[in-house]
Amino acid sequence: MIIVNTSGNWATTYEPLLHANWNGFTPTDLVFPSFLFAVGNSMSFAMDKWKMVSQREVLYKIFKRTFIIFLLGFLMYWFPFYKLDADFNKLPFRFSETRIFGVLQRIAICYGIASLILYYFKPKISLYISAGILIVYWIIFAFYGSYDIHQNPVLDLDLRIFGENHLYKGEGFAFDPEGLLSTFPALVNVFAGYFTGKYIREKGINYEMLSKLFLTGFVLLAAGFMWNYEFPINKKLWTGSYVFLTIGLDLMILGIIIYYSDFLKKSNGIYFFQVFGKNTLAIYLFSEILPIVLYYIPVGKISSYSWIYKNIFAKFGDYNGAFLFAFSIMMICWGVGYWLDKKRIYIKI
Repeated sequence: MIIVNTSGNWATTYEPLLHANWNGFTPTDLVFPSFLFAVGNSMSFAMDKWKMVSQREVLYKIFKRTFIIFLLGFLMYWFPFYKLDADFNKLPFRFSETRIFGVLQRIAICYGIASLILYYFKPKISLYISAGILIVYWIIFAFYGSYDIHQNPVLDLDLRIFGENHLYKGEGFAFDPEGLLSTFPALVNVFAGYFTGKYIREKGINYEMLSKLFLTGFVLLAAGFMWNYEFPINKKLWTGSYVFLTIGLDLMILGIIIYYSDFLKKSNGIYFFQVFGKNTLAIYLFSEILPIVLYYIPVGKISSYSWIYKNIFAKFGDYNGAFLFAFSIMMICWGVGYWLDKKRIYIKI
Protein backbone atom coordinates (compact mmCIF):
# COMPACT_ATOMS: atom_id res chain seq x y z
CA MET A 1 0.00 0.00 0.00
CA ILE A 2 2.87 2.38 0.75
CA ILE A 3 4.46 1.70 -2.64
CA VAL A 4 1.10 2.26 -4.33
CA ASN A 5 0.44 5.55 -2.53
CA THR A 6 3.86 7.19 -2.97
CA SER A 7 4.87 6.93 -6.61
CA GLY A 8 7.50 9.47 -7.60
CA ASN A 9 5.57 10.27 -10.77
CA TRP A 10 2.02 9.06 -11.37
CA ALA A 11 2.31 9.53 -15.12
CA THR A 12 5.06 6.89 -15.28
CA THR A 13 3.89 4.38 -12.69
CA TYR A 14 3.85 0.69 -13.56
CA GLU A 15 0.23 -0.29 -14.27
CA PRO A 16 0.04 -3.10 -11.66
CA LEU A 17 0.73 -0.40 -9.06
CA LEU A 18 -2.29 1.64 -10.12
CA HIS A 19 -5.92 1.02 -9.25
CA ALA A 20 -8.20 0.03 -12.11
CA ASN A 21 -9.68 3.20 -13.60
CA TRP A 22 -13.20 1.86 -13.12
CA ASN A 23 -14.35 -1.69 -13.90
CA GLY A 24 -11.60 -4.28 -13.77
CA PHE A 25 -8.91 -5.36 -11.35
CA THR A 26 -5.19 -4.87 -10.70
CA PRO A 27 -2.95 -6.27 -7.91
CA THR A 28 -3.27 -2.87 -6.23
CA ASP A 29 -7.02 -3.42 -5.84
CA LEU A 30 -6.34 -6.37 -3.53
CA VAL A 31 -4.56 -4.32 -0.86
CA PHE A 32 -7.47 -2.60 0.89
CA PRO A 33 -9.83 -5.61 1.09
CA SER A 34 -6.90 -7.60 2.48
CA PHE A 35 -6.64 -5.04 5.29
CA LEU A 36 -10.30 -5.65 6.11
CA PHE A 37 -9.81 -9.41 5.85
CA ALA A 38 -6.93 -9.11 8.34
CA VAL A 39 -9.13 -7.05 10.69
CA GLY A 40 -11.69 -9.85 10.71
CA ASN A 41 -8.99 -12.46 11.15
CA SER A 42 -7.64 -10.71 14.24
CA MET A 43 -11.18 -10.47 15.64
CA SER A 44 -11.36 -14.27 15.71
CA PHE A 45 -8.67 -14.10 18.41
CA ALA A 46 -10.15 -11.13 20.27
CA MET A 47 -13.55 -12.80 20.68
CA ASP A 48 -12.15 -15.35 23.13
CA LYS A 49 -10.74 -12.56 25.31
CA TRP A 50 -14.07 -10.73 25.27
CA LYS A 51 -15.77 -13.72 26.87
CA MET A 52 -13.64 -13.15 29.97
CA VAL A 53 -14.65 -9.51 30.57
CA SER A 54 -17.88 -7.64 31.18
CA GLN A 55 -20.19 -6.40 28.44
CA ARG A 56 -19.52 -2.83 29.48
CA GLU A 57 -15.77 -3.27 29.01
CA VAL A 58 -16.21 -4.91 25.62
CA LEU A 59 -18.48 -2.16 24.34
CA TYR A 60 -16.10 0.48 25.65
CA LYS A 61 -13.22 -1.11 23.70
CA ILE A 62 -15.25 -1.44 20.51
CA PHE A 63 -16.57 2.14 20.51
CA LYS A 64 -13.27 3.61 21.66
CA ARG A 65 -11.30 1.84 18.93
CA THR A 66 -13.89 2.68 16.27
CA PHE A 67 -13.90 6.35 17.22
CA ILE A 68 -10.10 6.70 17.41
CA ILE A 69 -9.45 4.96 14.07
CA PHE A 70 -12.14 7.06 12.36
CA LEU A 71 -10.81 10.27 13.92
CA LEU A 72 -7.21 9.47 12.92
CA GLY A 73 -8.29 8.91 9.34
CA PHE A 74 -10.27 12.15 9.27
CA LEU A 75 -7.45 14.22 10.78
CA MET A 76 -4.90 12.59 8.46
CA TYR A 77 -6.77 13.89 5.40
CA TRP A 78 -7.15 17.30 7.01
CA PHE A 79 -3.46 17.54 8.02
CA PRO A 80 -1.68 20.01 8.16
CA PHE A 81 -4.96 21.93 8.43
CA TYR A 82 -4.12 24.46 5.72
CA LYS A 83 -3.66 24.35 1.95
CA LEU A 84 -1.07 25.81 -0.40
CA ASP A 85 -1.51 27.61 -3.70
CA ALA A 86 0.84 27.24 -6.67
CA ASP A 87 3.32 29.65 -5.03
CA PHE A 88 3.26 27.80 -1.68
CA ASN A 89 1.23 30.52 0.03
CA LYS A 90 -0.92 29.26 2.89
CA LEU A 91 -4.67 29.11 2.34
CA PRO A 92 -7.35 28.21 4.87
CA PHE A 93 -8.53 24.60 4.91
CA ARG A 94 -11.96 24.85 6.50
CA PHE A 95 -13.90 22.00 8.06
CA SER A 96 -16.58 22.53 5.43
CA GLU A 97 -14.04 21.36 2.80
CA THR A 98 -12.77 18.27 4.60
CA ARG A 99 -13.22 14.72 3.37
CA ILE A 100 -15.44 12.70 5.70
CA PHE A 101 -14.71 9.15 4.59
CA GLY A 102 -11.49 7.37 3.70
CA VAL A 103 -9.45 4.22 4.22
CA LEU A 104 -9.15 4.32 8.03
CA GLN A 105 -12.72 5.58 8.34
CA ARG A 106 -13.98 2.55 6.43
CA ILE A 107 -11.87 0.22 8.52
CA ALA A 108 -13.26 1.85 11.68
CA ILE A 109 -16.90 1.54 10.59
CA CYS A 110 -16.49 -2.05 9.41
CA TYR A 111 -14.66 -3.02 12.59
CA GLY A 112 -17.30 -1.41 14.80
CA ILE A 113 -20.34 -2.92 13.06
CA ALA A 114 -18.77 -6.37 12.62
CA SER A 115 -17.64 -6.46 16.26
CA LEU A 116 -21.10 -5.66 17.56
CA ILE A 117 -22.78 -8.24 15.32
CA LEU A 118 -20.32 -11.00 16.21
CA TYR A 119 -20.47 -10.15 19.92
CA TYR A 120 -24.25 -10.11 20.25
CA PHE A 121 -25.29 -12.77 17.74
CA LYS A 122 -24.29 -16.29 16.80
CA PRO A 123 -21.58 -16.35 14.12
CA LYS A 124 -23.91 -17.82 11.49
CA ILE A 125 -26.09 -14.68 11.71
CA SER A 126 -23.22 -12.74 10.15
CA LEU A 127 -23.32 -15.17 7.21
CA TYR A 128 -26.98 -14.35 6.62
CA ILE A 129 -26.23 -10.65 6.98
CA SER A 130 -23.37 -10.94 4.48
CA ALA A 131 -25.57 -12.68 1.94
CA GLY A 132 -28.32 -10.12 2.51
CA ILE A 133 -25.95 -7.18 2.06
CA LEU A 134 -24.55 -8.49 -1.23
CA ILE A 135 -27.98 -9.31 -2.65
CA VAL A 136 -29.58 -5.99 -1.59
CA TYR A 137 -26.55 -4.06 -2.87
CA TRP A 138 -26.89 -5.79 -6.25
CA ILE A 139 -30.64 -5.03 -6.35
CA ILE A 140 -29.98 -1.35 -5.57
CA PHE A 141 -27.71 -1.07 -8.61
CA ALA A 142 -30.14 -3.04 -10.79
CA PHE A 143 -32.96 -0.65 -9.94
CA TYR A 144 -30.74 2.40 -10.21
CA GLY A 145 -29.75 1.28 -13.69
CA SER A 146 -26.30 2.85 -13.91
CA TYR A 147 -22.74 1.81 -13.06
CA ASP A 148 -21.19 4.97 -14.49
CA ILE A 149 -18.61 6.80 -12.35
CA HIS A 150 -20.61 10.04 -12.72
CA GLN A 151 -23.96 8.42 -12.03
CA ASN A 152 -24.29 5.61 -9.51
CA PRO A 153 -26.10 5.06 -6.19
CA VAL A 154 -22.90 5.36 -4.11
CA LEU A 155 -22.18 8.85 -5.42
CA ASP A 156 -25.84 9.85 -5.32
CA LEU A 157 -26.23 8.97 -1.63
CA ASP A 158 -22.97 10.69 -0.65
CA LEU A 159 -23.95 13.88 -2.46
CA ARG A 160 -27.37 13.90 -0.80
CA ILE A 161 -26.03 13.34 2.73
CA PHE A 162 -22.60 14.99 2.79
CA GLY A 163 -22.47 17.30 -0.21
CA GLU A 164 -19.76 17.69 -2.82
CA ASN A 165 -17.25 19.51 -0.57
CA HIS A 166 -16.88 16.56 1.81
CA LEU A 167 -16.07 14.01 -0.91
CA TYR A 168 -12.76 12.83 -2.36
CA LYS A 169 -11.77 14.72 -5.50
CA GLY A 170 -8.77 12.70 -6.62
CA GLU A 171 -10.67 11.57 -9.71
CA GLY A 172 -10.84 15.20 -10.85
CA PHE A 173 -14.40 15.57 -9.57
CA ALA A 174 -16.36 14.71 -6.44
CA PHE A 175 -16.58 10.94 -5.95
CA ASP A 176 -15.53 9.00 -2.88
CA PRO A 177 -14.32 5.41 -3.43
CA GLU A 178 -14.86 4.91 0.31
CA GLY A 179 -18.43 6.19 0.24
CA LEU A 180 -21.13 5.37 2.77
CA LEU A 181 -23.17 2.89 0.72
CA SER A 182 -20.16 0.94 -0.56
CA THR A 183 -18.95 0.46 3.03
CA PHE A 184 -21.67 -2.13 3.65
CA PRO A 185 -20.39 -4.78 1.19
CA ALA A 186 -16.90 -4.16 2.61
CA LEU A 187 -18.26 -5.64 5.85
CA VAL A 188 -18.35 -9.01 4.13
CA ASN A 189 -14.55 -8.98 3.75
CA VAL A 190 -14.27 -8.52 7.52
CA PHE A 191 -16.68 -11.38 8.24
CA ALA A 192 -14.75 -13.58 5.80
CA GLY A 193 -11.52 -12.87 7.66
CA TYR A 194 -13.19 -13.72 10.96
CA PHE A 195 -14.55 -17.06 9.78
CA THR A 196 -11.24 -17.93 8.16
CA GLY A 197 -9.34 -17.33 11.40
CA LYS A 198 -11.97 -19.23 13.38
CA TYR A 199 -11.86 -22.18 10.95
CA ILE A 200 -8.05 -22.44 10.99
CA ARG A 201 -7.93 -22.36 14.78
CA GLU A 202 -10.62 -25.02 15.12
CA LYS A 203 -9.25 -27.37 12.44
CA GLY A 204 -5.57 -26.90 13.26
CA ILE A 205 -2.64 -26.94 10.85
CA ASN A 206 -3.21 -29.95 8.61
CA TYR A 207 -3.64 -30.76 4.94
CA GLU A 208 -7.41 -31.03 5.17
CA MET A 209 -7.65 -27.47 6.45
CA LEU A 210 -5.23 -26.24 3.81
CA SER A 211 -6.98 -27.98 0.92
CA LYS A 212 -10.39 -26.59 1.96
CA LEU A 213 -8.85 -23.12 2.23
CA PHE A 214 -7.60 -23.34 -1.35
CA LEU A 215 -10.80 -24.94 -2.62
CA THR A 216 -13.03 -22.29 -1.05
CA GLY A 217 -10.75 -19.59 -2.40
CA PHE A 218 -10.94 -21.04 -5.91
CA VAL A 219 -14.75 -21.33 -5.78
CA LEU A 220 -15.13 -17.70 -4.65
CA LEU A 221 -12.64 -16.56 -7.28
CA ALA A 222 -14.63 -18.33 -9.99
CA ALA A 223 -17.91 -16.98 -8.58
CA GLY A 224 -16.50 -13.46 -8.68
CA PHE A 225 -15.55 -13.77 -12.34
CA MET A 226 -18.96 -15.25 -13.22
CA TRP A 227 -20.86 -12.53 -11.33
CA ASN A 228 -18.71 -9.97 -13.13
CA TYR A 229 -20.87 -10.42 -16.24
CA GLU A 230 -23.91 -9.07 -14.36
CA PHE A 231 -22.30 -7.02 -11.58
CA PRO A 232 -18.89 -5.76 -12.81
CA ILE A 233 -15.79 -6.16 -10.67
CA ASN A 234 -15.24 -2.64 -9.37
CA LYS A 235 -13.13 -1.65 -6.38
CA LYS A 236 -14.43 1.92 -6.21
CA LEU A 237 -18.03 0.69 -5.95
CA TRP A 238 -16.99 -2.42 -3.93
CA THR A 239 -19.34 -4.62 -5.95
CA GLY A 240 -20.31 -8.13 -4.89
CA SER A 241 -18.18 -9.69 -7.63
CA TYR A 242 -15.22 -7.70 -6.28
CA VAL A 243 -15.95 -9.01 -2.77
CA PHE A 244 -15.93 -12.63 -3.96
CA LEU A 245 -12.79 -12.11 -6.03
CA THR A 246 -10.78 -10.49 -3.23
CA ILE A 247 -11.88 -12.95 -0.54
CA GLY A 248 -11.00 -15.83 -2.85
CA LEU A 249 -7.54 -14.42 -3.50
CA ASP A 250 -6.97 -13.71 0.19
CA LEU A 251 -7.85 -17.29 1.11
CA MET A 252 -5.38 -18.70 -1.38
CA ILE A 253 -2.63 -16.25 -0.45
CA LEU A 254 -3.15 -17.09 3.22
CA GLY A 255 -2.95 -20.76 2.29
CA ILE A 256 0.40 -20.18 0.58
CA ILE A 257 1.71 -18.34 3.65
CA ILE A 258 0.59 -21.15 5.96
CA TYR A 259 2.17 -23.77 3.71
CA TYR A 260 5.45 -21.83 3.59
CA SER A 261 5.69 -21.08 7.32
CA ASP A 262 3.91 -24.01 9.00
CA PHE A 263 4.30 -26.93 6.62
CA LEU A 264 7.73 -26.21 5.14
CA LYS A 265 8.88 -24.57 8.41
CA LYS A 266 10.48 -21.72 6.48
CA SER A 267 11.15 -18.37 8.09
CA ASN A 268 13.26 -16.56 5.49
CA GLY A 269 11.83 -13.12 4.78
CA ILE A 270 9.02 -13.41 7.30
CA TYR A 271 10.45 -10.91 9.79
CA PHE A 272 10.43 -8.18 7.14
CA PHE A 273 6.63 -8.38 7.01
CA GLN A 274 6.25 -8.90 10.75
CA VAL A 275 7.79 -5.48 11.32
CA PHE A 276 4.87 -3.91 9.47
CA GLY A 277 2.38 -6.13 11.30
CA LYS A 278 3.55 -5.19 14.78
CA ASN A 279 2.83 -1.46 14.40
CA THR A 280 0.48 -1.44 11.42
CA LEU A 281 -1.57 1.64 12.23
CA ALA A 282 1.40 3.77 13.31
CA ILE A 283 3.42 2.86 10.20
CA TYR A 284 0.45 3.50 7.92
CA LEU A 285 -0.15 6.95 9.43
CA PHE A 286 3.55 7.77 9.13
CA SER A 287 3.55 6.62 5.49
CA GLU A 288 0.69 9.01 4.71
CA ILE A 289 1.96 12.00 6.69
CA LEU A 290 5.56 11.85 5.42
CA PRO A 291 4.62 12.52 1.75
CA ILE A 292 2.25 15.30 2.84
CA VAL A 293 5.10 17.00 4.71
CA LEU A 294 7.35 16.63 1.65
CA TYR A 295 4.65 18.16 -0.55
CA TYR A 296 4.33 21.14 1.78
CA ILE A 297 8.05 21.95 2.04
CA PRO A 298 9.18 23.90 -1.04
CA VAL A 299 12.58 23.71 -2.71
CA GLY A 300 12.61 26.68 -5.01
CA LYS A 301 9.35 26.59 -6.93
CA ILE A 302 8.59 22.90 -6.46
CA SER A 303 7.83 20.68 -3.50
CA SER A 304 10.49 18.61 -1.75
CA TYR A 305 8.59 15.54 -2.94
CA SER A 306 9.04 16.51 -6.60
CA TRP A 307 12.57 17.81 -6.09
CA ILE A 308 13.78 14.54 -4.57
CA TYR A 309 12.23 12.53 -7.39
CA LYS A 310 13.57 14.75 -10.20
CA ASN A 311 17.08 15.16 -8.82
CA ILE A 312 17.69 11.65 -7.51
CA PHE A 313 15.28 8.98 -8.71
CA ALA A 314 14.41 10.25 -12.20
CA LYS A 315 18.00 9.42 -13.20
CA PHE A 316 17.06 5.73 -13.05
CA GLY A 317 14.44 6.21 -15.76
CA ASP A 318 10.83 7.34 -15.72
CA TYR A 319 9.18 4.11 -14.59
CA ASN A 320 12.07 2.71 -12.56
CA GLY A 321 12.59 6.08 -10.89
CA ALA A 322 8.93 6.39 -9.91
CA PHE A 323 9.02 2.89 -8.44
CA LEU A 324 12.34 3.33 -6.61
CA PHE A 325 11.08 6.55 -5.04
CA ALA A 326 8.03 4.71 -3.66
CA PHE A 327 10.20 1.76 -2.61
CA SER A 328 12.50 4.15 -0.70
CA ILE A 329 9.55 5.67 1.15
CA MET A 330 8.41 2.16 2.02
CA MET A 331 11.86 1.27 3.37
CA ILE A 332 11.95 4.45 5.46
CA CYS A 333 8.62 3.40 6.97
CA TRP A 334 9.97 -0.10 7.52
CA GLY A 335 12.98 1.43 9.28
CA VAL A 336 10.65 3.27 11.66
CA GLY A 337 8.81 0.02 12.33
CA TYR A 338 12.09 -1.84 12.84
CA TRP A 339 13.26 0.76 15.37
CA LEU A 340 9.94 0.52 17.24
CA ASP A 341 10.19 -3.27 17.31
CA LYS A 342 13.76 -3.25 18.62
CA LYS A 343 12.71 -0.82 21.33
CA ARG A 344 9.69 -3.05 22.03
CA ILE A 345 7.35 -0.14 21.40
CA TYR A 346 3.98 -1.32 20.10
CA ILE A 347 1.41 1.40 19.50
CA LYS A 348 -2.11 0.02 19.97
CA ILE A 349 -5.51 1.53 20.54
